[in-house]
Amino acid sequence: MAEAARDLGHDYMVLTDHSPRLTVANGLSAERLEQQLDDVARLNGELAPFRILTGIEVDILSDGSLDQDPALLARLDLVVGSVHSELRMDEKPMTRRLVTALADPHLDVLGHMTGRMVTGKRRRPPSAFDAEIVFAAAVRFDKAIEVNSRPERLDPPKRILRLAVEAGCRFSIDSDAHAPGQLAWLPFGCDRAAACGVPEASVVNAMDADGLLAWTATHEKAD
Repeated sequence: MAEAARDLGHDYMVLTDHSPRLTVANGLSAERLEQQLDDVARLNGELAPFRILTGIEVDILSDGSLDQDPALLARLDLVVGSVHSELRMDEKPMTRRLVTALADPHLDVLGHMTGRMVTGKRRRPPSAFDAEIVFAAAVRFDKAIEVNSRPERLDPPKRILRLAVEAGCRFSIDSDAHAPGQLAWLPFGCDRAAACGVPEASVVNAMDADGLLAWTATHEKAD
């Protein structure tokens, strides 16, 4: 994946495997995540000046807590939090769930926030939540909303993405790649962001690696 990202012209990538709760994706236990941190340090020595930033896509549990040891999350460069369960939760508890996650100092990016699927066998509608409240929380805690580039997700929908722009949110345009070739999906998210008026200055992964790390460091990740 790192070599493919480098060949596409990127200066860095963020490695965000899933957390333990998502067993279907072989989510990382604390022990396996610890090992991955060692592996990334070794690979960065081999791939320099290209950089792999450490991260995770952690499950947002039903109460808004994050599915990984807080001490480990504090060691990561970037944490994406996503809802993968109870997607049909009622609007008020889902809103509370997302706001609680955004308030967590370990979380940096809210991933595929509506959970919708627009193609394939897993097609499903967006989750229900109060977008204005969620986006106000994202601005309050200076967290980013993911623009997910996977063709079957394209999340959030354009109507909701425009609301996030109006609210003044930051954004992270992500490939959500699970294989090297899927890194080429990134332009799909860029096109959606441009169509909805997302300012380039608000896109956190348009920064260089040091700029991105300086932003995540403001979230006071100490355990």
